[in-house]
Amino acid sequence: MSTTLYGIANCDTIKKAKKWLTEHNIDFVFHDYRKDGISAAFLTTAESALGWEVMLNKRGTTYRQLDDADKANLDKEKALSLLETHPAMVKRPILLHNGTFHIGFKPAQYEDIF
Repeated sequence: MSTTLYGIANCDTIKKAKKWLTEHNIDFVFHDYRKDGISAAFLTTAESALGWEVMLNKRGTTYRQLDDADKANLDKEKALSLLETHPAMVKRPILLHNGTFHIGFKPAQYEDIF
């Protein structure tokens, strides 16, 4: 059984997810986009399972600070390119558990997964 949590260390939702996993004695690896990077291959694989619309966090500061030209006419290719350039725009966390992707964190959601 393998579990990887993807995100940014200082994100409050990531902290909650890490705490939940630890309290439930679930072994996991944390992949920090800022320290460990984010690859186009990972984004493409995650997008095929989750969809780029779900992965793109439009409520965050990074997205809101983009030029209007970057926000205009978003499609899968453009969104994935922006996510690779600005990993803080990836909705967090992304959880990869036993080959299946999940996004976001709610205790009930994780109880269903584990």
